[in-house]
Amino acid sequence: MEYFTGLDVSLRSCALCIVDARGRVAFERELACEVDEIAETLKSFAHPIARIGFEAGTMSQHLYYGLKNNGFDVVCMEARQVSAALSAMRNKTDKNDARGIAHILRTGWFSPVHMKSRESHGSRALLSCRKALLNKTIDLANEVRGLLKIFGLRLPKTVQHGSFDGIVRPLIEADEVLAHAMLPLLDARLEIYRQFLDLDRRVKHAARNDNVCLRMMTVPGVGPIAALTFKAAIDDPARFKSSRTVAAHFGLTPRRYQSGEHDNPGRISRAGDRDVRATLYAAANALLMRTMAGSQIKSWGMRLVRTKGRRRAVVAVARKLAVLLHRMWADGTEFRPVKAEGTA
Repeated sequence: MEYFTGLDVSLRSCALCIVDARGRVAFERELACEVDEIAETLKSFAHPIARIGFEAGTMSQHLYYGLKNNGFDVVCMEARQVSAALSAMRNKTDKNDARGIAHILRTGWFSPVHMKSRESHGSRALLSCRKALLNKTIDLANEVRGLLKIFGLRLPKTVQHGSFDGIVRPLIEADEVLAHAMLPLLDARLEIYRQFLDLDRRVKHAARNDNVCLRMMTVPGVGPIAALTFKAAIDDPARFKSSRTVAAHFGLTPRRYQSGEHDNPGRISRAGDRDVRATLYAAANALLMRTMAGSQIKSWGMRLVRTKGRRRAVVAVARKLAVLLHRMWADGTEFRPVKAEGTA
């Protein structure tokens, strides 16, 4: 008889439940959230384990590859689907959640989540750190702006990040009270901005030394940030059977509610990775509003601008870019501004 293991994972502990093919509970225990301890407990069980399952979370990567290396068949399940299934339970405890996850695994009513490679997570960490430093730089600059207004000092509406310190520092040093309070803040912002520039160079260097990113960057509007973000989020193009599903995966397709006589299409679903969606939107906006090179996708987008408005057109072009970038990666093809003759 087959046995299935459900894990309800938290930061430092996890609940483990093993059920047989008929749904009867065979073993339950609370464990520390450590791969070695979980693997040792499962190996000491009297029967072989057919499959181990848990919902996607921050510890998924560590547990998935750790248990895989110990010879177990592991599956990571979509958190939203697991949450919907467990919501039918009257009492929510870690023990009950582990039991529910084991039953979901046994019945097969789940969607597996693709576990990205270590290289992909490294790229995502680099991009996340770059974004965090940029946001902190902007926050500190806005704090300086707000404090200067109290003393009647108003900065221009737009000041470049690189020239901010040169404009603001003389104003602060001219006033002893301002210098005593705000110079440490300005020094902190300047150091964070320097670290941001260093990470920005690393991101661009990584994109320019990657053949896939270089191919994506031939598309107008797609720069090193957009290319590396998209590549790190996809990780393996073969996991999508159709390029059309990539746009839906990142939440760029409309929601739909259809029941009986009601059929209401809505706004885009905004599912999936928010950073990828924002990056594709920025790339689409640059393609339509900034790039001078003509292409079929830009002509199509400009027609949408005239008929549907700019925002809807940019979303539609972002959806096209997601499909286009994935197809270029999967086929190993180059971007063609004009459709080749004889193709549909």
